[in-house]
Amino acid sequence: MRAKYQSVLDLGEKLNIQNGDVKEENGQLKVWGTAKTPYEKDLIWDEIKKVGGENPTDIMADIAVEDDSVYARHTVAKGETLGGIAKQYYGKVMKYKDIFEANTNILKNPDVIHPGQELVIPNL
Repeated sequence: MRAKYQSVLDLGEKLNIQNGDVKEENGQLKVWGTAKTPYEKDLIWDEIKKVGGENPTDIMADIAVEDDSVYARHTVAKGETLGGIAKQYYGKVMKYKDIFEANTNILKNPDVIHPGQELVIPNL
């Protein structure tokens, strides 16, 4: 079972899931831990569904969230745009306006962002 869901466990390590553990019991893999944000929790669940299908019965996951006041926090990389960042988190380029509005304390123009800036990705 552990081998089947190894990509989920690897992602949990990559995301630095806190207080995480894994146990195999009665043919079911049980995983738990705390993600930093709802976005990271969604990434874990997306990977679980990718491996086990839409409603897997061979895994039980209990993923808590440390900070649900925001959807995610994003550090701007060279060449990124708010539209591209919005597409990454929400699947819709036009949601860049929501990201801009949530960051007016550091952004004055939605067309000007700089590498290294940490943006709040708001819950929608």
